Amino acid sequence: MNPYVLTILLSSLGLGTVLTFASSHWLLAWMGLEINTLAIIPIMAQQHHPRAIEATTKYFLTQATAAAMILFASTTNAWLVGEWEIHQLSHPLATTTAMLALALKLGLAPVHFWLPEVLQGLELTTGLILSTWQKLAPFALMIQVAPAIDPSLLIALGLLSILVGGWGGLNQTQLRKILAYSSIAHLGWMVLILQFAPYLTLLSLFLYIIMTSSAFLALKANNSLTINTLATSWTKSPALAPLTALVLLSLGGLPPLSGFMPKWLILQELTKQELPLPATLAAMAALLSLYFYLRLCYAMALTIYPNTLTAMTPWRLDFTIITLPLSIVTIMALALLPLTPAVTAMLTL
Repeated sequence: MNPYVLTILLSSLGLGTVLTFASSHWLLAWMGLEINTLAIIPIMAQQHHPRAIEATTKYFLTQATAAAMILFASTTNAWLVGEWEIHQLSHPLATTTAMLALALKLGLAPVHFWLPEVLQGLELTTGLILSTWQKLAPFALMIQVAPAIDPSLLIALGLLSILVGGWGGLNQTQLRKILAYSSIAHLGWMVLILQFAPYLTLLSLFLYIIMTSSAFLALKANNSLTINTLATSWTKSPALAPLTALVLLSLGGLPPLSGFMPKWLILQELTKQELPLPATLAAMAALLSLYFYLRLCYAMALTIYPNTLTAMTPWRLDFTIITLPLSIVTIMALALLPLTPAVTAMLTL
């Protein structure tokens, strides 16, 4: 893609998200979401491959449906209550419709079916943008709408997403689909605690973005798209292979890695709120996700790819991929757990 065109598209992507962040009026927020969607469509379709075009079409139709639902919810609220402000969303029909529309935009269960299919058809870099940056604007709206939503709806959405994210990833061999189900499960944790401690939702989102960025960039450096090709990681980049395995375990939430921090704090807060059943179900459903991360680690660390070629080993060649962003996010994905007391003190101020 032409660098000037790409710059304009990425600037529009940023503009749409910032516009939604800064808006207090539903129409302005809706415009930000639309700019965001229209800016990423050409980036998704730049491969000119039938699979990429199919993924782009599915994404466009899904996002257009969600945007129409948001417009319908805000118009209904303005008609029934007389308010266009995001904070003034109060009618039950409008709040439920808006929440389902934002769930569709994010890919929460039970409206998650588009996310694995779309992510599977995209390049890893575009998939990274879709899994991280594209979650920010809908989440900003969801945090503002959450106080008006029935808590049982949010708990149900969160638990269902954690279960579907864990269950759906078990039988996958494609890494992009596994990361899509991982995204659904992490979003479930964020929504589960949204009404009780919004600052924990923001902390989870921040760490999710760091860990997912590290996973996508590591897979791109290894040029791995399936579980089988993970076995070649050791020959391609010996230093990156164990780090990638640790990042995957961090995504699963194993201590002493950074991914344990949000799960620990969320379970603690749920217990404080006297919700032992959702906390227990969430903790048990997290074991499903941990299983397929362990599967990936096993494929990467304990299997050897059948290699009968007499060519020069790839890791002896020049490594031309820019590794600074990968290094930064990998360190953060692995080593932030000791900062938990400081983070909790800052967030509760």
